[in-house]
Amino acid sequence: MVHVKKIIEYINRTVSLTNEEADIFSAAFREVKIKKRQFIVQPNFVVKNRNYVVEGAFRAYVVDESGQDNTIAFAIEDWWITDYNSYILQKPATMFVVALENSIILEISYEKEQILKQQNHKFETFFRIRAERTAAFMQQRIISNLTLSAEERFENFMNKYPQIVQRVPQYV
Repeated sequence: MVHVKKIIEYINRTVSLTNEEADIFSAAFREVKIKKRQFIVQPNFVVKNRNYVVEGAFRAYVVDESGQDNTIAFAIEDWWITDYNSYILQKPATMFVVALENSIILEISYEKEQILKQQNHKFETFFRIRAERTAAFMQQRIISNLTLSAEERFENFMNKYPQIVQRVPQYV
């Protein structure tokens, strides 16, 4: 895989891998090219993969009863995206994840991730830290949604993620 080096650099920021561990970890991933507007997650299907974005941009969203799209998350290079409730619990998804640009992801299946975690405590530690950071981010987002106006949230988003603002249509 051409882009394996990126995921190894990414994991090494959290836990240090030997060359052998890096080979084992990277072998669990599959490189996939995704076209703009292609869905990688759709409601009612169980999510089988966690996705690391090598190139491109994605949007996760839900559609409410009135048909309105509600953005849950974005992901660009060096970020992860999936429907985590579906992936972790192996239950049907409730959201869509769509490519906003032609993209390349490295995907790992639920089964391969479980095997990695059983094989080596460093892999378990890496995925635990990812989960903890995701939980902390989601808590911040909930608090922001409850305490800030839409304008304040948008201003904070623009300041914190200018690289996304430049690549994503404002309506999403």
